[in-house]
Amino acid sequence: MVKGSNPLEASLNQTAVGVAFVHQSADYLLNDYLPKIQRCLEQLTDEQIWWRPNSQANSIGNLVLHLSGNARQWIVCGLGDQPDHRNRSLEFDQSEIIPRTQLLERLTGTLREVGEVLTKLPVEVLLEGREIQGREVEVLEAIFHVTEHFAMHTGQIIMLTKILAQKDLGFYDFSTGKPFHH
Repeated sequence: MVKGSNPLEASLNQTAVGVAFVHQSADYLLNDYLPKIQRCLEQLTDEQIWWRPNSQANSIGNLVLHLSGNARQWIVCGLGDQPDHRNRSLEFDQSEIIPRTQLLERLTGTLREVGEVLTKLPVEVLLEGREIQGREVEVLEAIFHVTEHFAMHTGQIIMLTKILAQKDLGFYDFSTGKPFHH
């Protein structure tokens, strides 16, 4: 018998891949992107967090609201069966300052709920369909979308923070020759 041709072994491998995918996605969101955003917000005043380079651009505050809204809609509501009351345009229209502490509480609370949904998610549903934002997507696609989306906007928040704070944010220590995450 060829290795891997055993249906039980193949099923166990697929389950292990599914578990690893969900676990790694949650880890990126909670233990990589969130701490980077927190560090960025700690470097800035509330006014800097809400600064926009031009009228077509978003502030860091808008991006944090948007990340919270997106993760809630796609994971907490879309996969966790909570009611979806998102008004996406308000995330970008917000111009009145929401203090950093409130922004962080919102983002941290949303990601805590995301973590709870992902922890309870059976891997057998990864290829099932869900309706999110009016279209049919697979559960796996929803998780991948949120993780990728979070990475992109985290990068924008980091870039804006570096511009505003005018310093390295010190996410990694290279003193040993190998990157060490702070």
